[in-house]
Amino acid sequence: MTDTATSAGTGDAAAGAAGPALAEWLAARSDPELVTLLELRPDLAVPLPASMAILAARTEQRASVLRATDELDTLDFAVMETLVVQGAADGRRAEPVPVTRVRKLLRDRVPAATVDAALAKLRARAIVWGPNTALRLTTAAQEALPWPLGSTTELPDALAEPEIVAALADSTPQERGLLEKLATTGPRGRTRDAAPGTPEDRPVQRLLARRLLNWIDEETVELPVSVGQVLRGEPVTDPQALTPPRPEPIKHSPADVNAAAAGEVGELLRHGTSILDALGQNPAPALRSGGLGVRELRRVAKQTGIDEARLGLLAEILAAARLLDKGTPEPPPDPDSTDDYWAPTTTTDAWLAVVPPRRWVVLAQAWLELDRFPWMIGLRDANDKPLAALSAELRNVHAVRDRHTILRALAEYPSGTEVSAADLGRVLAWRQPRWRRHYRLEAVERTLAEAQALGLVARGAVTSAGRALLHGSPEDAESEMNSALPDPVDHVLVQADLTVIAPGPLTPELQDRVSLVADVESAGAATVYRISDTSVRRALDAGATAAELHNLFTTHSRTPVPQSLTYLIDDVARRHGRLRAGMAQSFVRSEDPALLAEVLAAPVAGALALRAVAPTVAISQAPLGEVLEHLRAAGFSPAGEDSSGVIVDLRPRGARISARQQQRPNWRPNPPSTEQLRSLVAELRASERAAHARPGQAVRSDGSRTSTAATLNLLQLAARTRRPVHIGYVDASGVASQRVVEPLKVGGGQLDALDPVTGAVRHFTLHRIASVALVE
Repeated sequence: MTDTATSAGTGDAAAGAAGPALAEWLAARSDPELVTLLELRPDLAVPLPASMAILAARTEQRASVLRATDELDTLDFAVMETLVVQGAADGRRAEPVPVTRVRKLLRDRVPAATVDAALAKLRARAIVWGPNTALRLTTAAQEALPWPLGSTTELPDALAEPEIVAALADSTPQERGLLEKLATTGPRGRTRDAAPGTPEDRPVQRLLARRLLNWIDEETVELPVSVGQVLRGEPVTDPQALTPPRPEPIKHSPADVNAAAAGEVGELLRHGTSILDALGQNPAPALRSGGLGVRELRRVAKQTGIDEARLGLLAEILAAARLLDKGTPEPPPDPDSTDDYWAPTTTTDAWLAVVPPRRWVVLAQAWLELDRFPWMIGLRDANDKPLAALSAELRNVHAVRDRHTILRALAEYPSGTEVSAADLGRVLAWRQPRWRRHYRLEAVERTLAEAQALGLVARGAVTSAGRALLHGSPEDAESEMNSALPDPVDHVLVQADLTVIAPGPLTPELQDRVSLVADVESAGAATVYRISDTSVRRALDAGATAAELHNLFTTHSRTPVPQSLTYLIDDVARRHGRLRAGMAQSFVRSEDPALLAEVLAAPVAGALALRAVAPTVAISQAPLGEVLEHLRAAGFSPAGEDSSGVIVDLRPRGARISARQQQRPNWRPNPPSTEQLRSLVAELRASERAAHARPGQAVRSDGSRTSTAATLNLLQLAARTRRPVHIGYVDASGVASQRVVEPLKVGGGQLDALDPVTGAVRHFTLHRIASVALVE
């Protein structure tokens, strides 16, 4: 970055007029440097400043300076504090600070080149400005320091973290409570026990003696910054440490990391499918606040066998991926109810149909862009009530930024490198001390735990698929995960105890067929299925035949099919379908009149209001599904059929909610592109040139016919003589600007003029031109 010093800059600084000097320094910046400034501080460009003086005023605004310093590290703040102590932030100081003095003050701790790099970083944000011989600091920068003034420039007099932990361990409950109160409400407290002569056994005096409190005056004590950080579980930041912490990483094989992640992804997809199935069969009523209640969460957890904490995380991810939503499902659980329910959306079936790596990418991307903290489920709010899953209270504007920052910091280390959550928090707190509360140990640990459940992190290291997704390449992430996941198997192992073992993930077709005839007994790397009368009947109800079931196991089992399984299938198939039910509203028929007579004599006939219309046929006004359910409960084995006598699959398909278009949160700004910023800088240069032009003959329009004619005459004169004019223009948004242009053509209610800065032809509506002046 250039450090051109203007003669007016030093004179203005000496006179105490920092604003004009800063404006001239900004005007001396090149266009790429101004574009960089607006990229780093986009709030300066909204609305477009009309002059360098306005831009300079915005760079000194407190709110803008605080935002601009959020990304600065501990070394940057050390340089800023040094400039504050040397008076560079005081606009009335006659002699600004030279860079050689800053280097000298910090030379014992960091090299001069490192100081220069920090100054370049601060200059790019216009927090520090001026040439190397006369550095200035924005006045509001002192308020942005993340610790009390002097923490960096003065000798340290604070306890180290191990000393603080040891001292807190020796504190009494009363002393600990006093310290925790100050840590949560504010560092300073008033007490009479701070006065000299107070007995030494008083809690405040004991804490002062062990330097867990600092003495301010006879009635005031202050909690040291590092003690408050330990009490709040934040990384302890040392303002004196001007080099980043060096974690002690643990090296793993990238293949082992990816293999561990593949196991997690298999569980993730299986559990996600189980949750969608459970809520499809029995949608969960939504709370009045919109969340998922604890009772419903426990019900689904019991039904699926998933831990409640994990269930809450997966529900949040499924909702973010638009696979789960709140509304009125079809079919509705209760037609008379107007309440909302949590149920799968219509996009669920499409998601279930794609290959596992693509299903994983959908969930992982949804979590990365989730503007909520799922790990806060179960914590207490301000009213001491537990936070519910899917509730609005979990939303946080910093969630996406914090999550990406933590994972990107871990991804900076080589593949297979494990870094502890504590070390990662310390690194992030050094890099962004103003955000250190976001990187407390609990937040980092729980974020990494969620990333591990998603397969983005395994064994404390970012996976290959996770790195690809963080770099914005879902296709590469899908490919990496496809390589990590084990290949689907096309065989099973049938055991004599009527269990079926799948030694890995089955092919989709085989998975559907086995799930139809068997129930999952245990899941993991190898899934165990159990075959029973009910499961075989379910397969027959879906239209499968006994021959097809025999062929399934004969073809795909690597072990001999036990005789017990053959007998079970044949026995259930022999009894299945001898009794047929259809719609009369429903009917029941059987080729065996004795069997139908047995049904009519049973109590279930009265419940269904069955009436015989022939020796082999009876009818009922109950729905077909209800007839089948009651007959099976009574010990019979009916099969459903359609009007042609073909067995129909009457399995419930599950409720679905129409997928809604996801709305982008309005608090997440869309930053301008580099091209847009270049255009803004060109507009700023044009306005600046117009402000410094010397006007000659001028005409100001008041909207009257006379003034409009005068404006046209002056513009036509300028176009004929090719003289530049200074115009005041109000655009369609009502924004007024000044600029110098060279008129080319006037007519049709429009002025065509050449912009001398950009060389482009601009078009101006005549009635929006408020003033015109020839430029001398």
